[in-house]
Amino acid sequence: MKKILLGMILLSLAVFAPVPTMAGVDIHIGISLPPPILFPAPPAVIALPDTDDVYVVPDIDVDIFFWDGWWWRYWEGRWYRSRYYDRRWVYYSRVPRFYFDIDPGWRGYYRDRHWHGHRWNYELIPHERFDRNWKSWHDTRHWERQRTWGVQNYRPRPQRQREELRRQRQLQYRQRPEVRLHQQQIQRQQRQPQVQKPRGQQQLRPQSRQPQKQQRQPQVSQPQRQPQQQRRPQVQQPQRKQQPEQQRSQPRGRQQQGGKPEGGDTDQRNRGTGEERRR
Repeated sequence: MKKILLGMILLSLAVFAPVPTMAGVDIHIGISLPPPILFPAPPAVIALPDTDDVYVVPDIDVDIFFWDGWWWRYWEGRWYRSRYYDRRWVYYSRVPRFYFDIDPGWRGYYRDRHWHGHRWNYELIPHERFDRNWKSWHDTRHWERQRTWGVQNYRPRPQRQREELRRQRQLQYRQRPEVRLHQQQIQRQQRQPQVQKPRGQQQLRPQSRQPQKQQRQPQVSQPQRQPQQQRRPQVQQPQRKQQPEQQRSQPRGRQQQGGKPEGGDTDQRNRGTGEERRR
């Protein structure tokens, strides 16, 4: 029996040991992850009024929302998301867009079953049913058009009023102390690499690049100029010598060709002397 008990203890440690490591510190980002939440069963959710298909787990103290195929969790001024409601949380660097549509007093309205003076007959949706139907509900806008989120005689707020509420909630969100601390941490992490990198680069650049430029300048300039000065007289001189030779040779040929008429004059003279002899 003792061996069996020891084996069960070792197995339990092997199963539950990775949980705190996953919920520890993210090495790549340097931001701690939220602690895990143990659910005895998959949680039920409700649809929040005046939102674009945002669901929330109402019966726990931690804010866990579902929107656009992701589970979202707010913890210590930071946001995390996962494909699962209870594990594999990943840090999200921005505030999700849906959050400023959520009324911050929704927990009191849930407890009193009233939404801004109207009876709120919300529906607890089991996890299995929710997992099968949330996509089709989103495409048909089921909770807004057909059910009005379970609020009796309720009309959705106009678009202008929604935008004003979003601005007010953004200002309230930025004034939270945990949000300010998180923003200060991000600014510190962004400033550190910006200060260290240019200093190291400024020290290396003048030492390494200046001697390379001084060595390359004489090597490139000298060999290019010297052959150009030697080749130019070699090409121009023979061209000037050949041109007068051709010009001089042409009148000689013309004189030789012109010698034929002189021979023709002698023939004519000989012919004349022959005629005189015959006479």
